[in-house]
Amino acid sequence: MGLGMQIAYLGFAGSARIESEAGVQLVRLGRFDDRLAGCQLALEALRQPDGRVMYDARLDLMTHEHELTPVRRCKHADPLVAIRHAFDAAELMLDA
Repeated sequence: MGLGMQIAYLGFAGSARIESEAGVQLVRLGRFDDRLAGCQLALEALRQPDGRVMYDARLDLMTHEHELTPVRRCKHADPLVAIRHAFDAAELMLDA
């Protein structure tokens, strides 16, 4: 059985494109399914003083024992890049 994922959008409405990218990135963690039950991804739109929007991706990994392990937060102007960086960080953490 594959890993599960919950996605929360804060400050903006999500999109099919974002959900698709998150699903693609989740597949990368499949090789760790002996240690992981799933993950929770929160993507928040943060308005900057100059009017720009930065996206903060927060990824928590959930073990089979229902323990959450946070991955470092990743911010970027493009939400898809923020998501990719969060999953990059998760892979590095799990490989260590």
